[in-house]
Amino acid sequence: MIQFVGAGPGAEDLITVRGAKLLEQADVVVYAGSLVNPAHLARTKQGCQIYDSASMTLEQVMDVMIPAAQAGKLVVRLHTGDPSIYGAIREQMDVLDEQGIAYDVCPGVSSFCGAAAALHAEYTLPDVSQTVILSRMAGRTPVPERESIRKLASHGSTMVLFLSSGMLGKLAEELIAGGYAPETPAAIVYKATWPDERVFRTTIAGLEQTAKDNGISKTALITVGGFLGDTYERSKLYDPSFAHGCREASK
Repeated sequence: MIQFVGAGPGAEDLITVRGAKLLEQADVVVYAGSLVNPAHLARTKQGCQIYDSASMTLEQVMDVMIPAAQAGKLVVRLHTGDPSIYGAIREQMDVLDEQGIAYDVCPGVSSFCGAAAALHAEYTLPDVSQTVILSRMAGRTPVPERESIRKLASHGSTMVLFLSSGMLGKLAEELIAGGYAPETPAAIVYKATWPDERVFRTTIAGLEQTAKDNGISKTALITVGGFLGDTYERSKLYDPSFAHGCREASK
């Protein structure tokens, strides 16, 4: 059996209880060494075989996992954050389906959730934004034209950008061209939830210089939108004048 497990955004205690138990039981662990906190590996039992996939190809990962699963071993494929977001798990699952290998997925806490926690922020604020767009800049790996930053920015929604901290000048240009004002609040969250986490609040226009001033070029999330400002409407959920299924409105 193969278990895809989300390790969480960084802090070793932000893995789920289920994920931690699977790690403790695993006979083989293949983990994304360039991103996953190695402290998670301390949970593994004596004799567990551990492989760092940072330098491995898909085929090499499969060459480790499939024979182990066929031999009746429990294999944990440990991904950073939640494996459904930029986790490259679909291609792995398709190979396993072709080979008739059973697998399951254990979700994890994504780094975009860790970034919100670091910012003490709520992405969805009444009368500000009720939509969160998770995306990234096109780089060596392209994105569909319909999902370009410029087009996504036209919605004016909360945006969280992965894999883009090395292209902040171009990112800012695209966000502004898409409709955001240059002074729109933005933030850079470096290594959310890790011990060396750092948070830098700025504007879209200031993103590139803020990153340069603080030596940030990778392993950071970029957040953009009015949710980082001070203006929003009170939630109806807890408004005494608003009735719902659990409470009558105050008179």
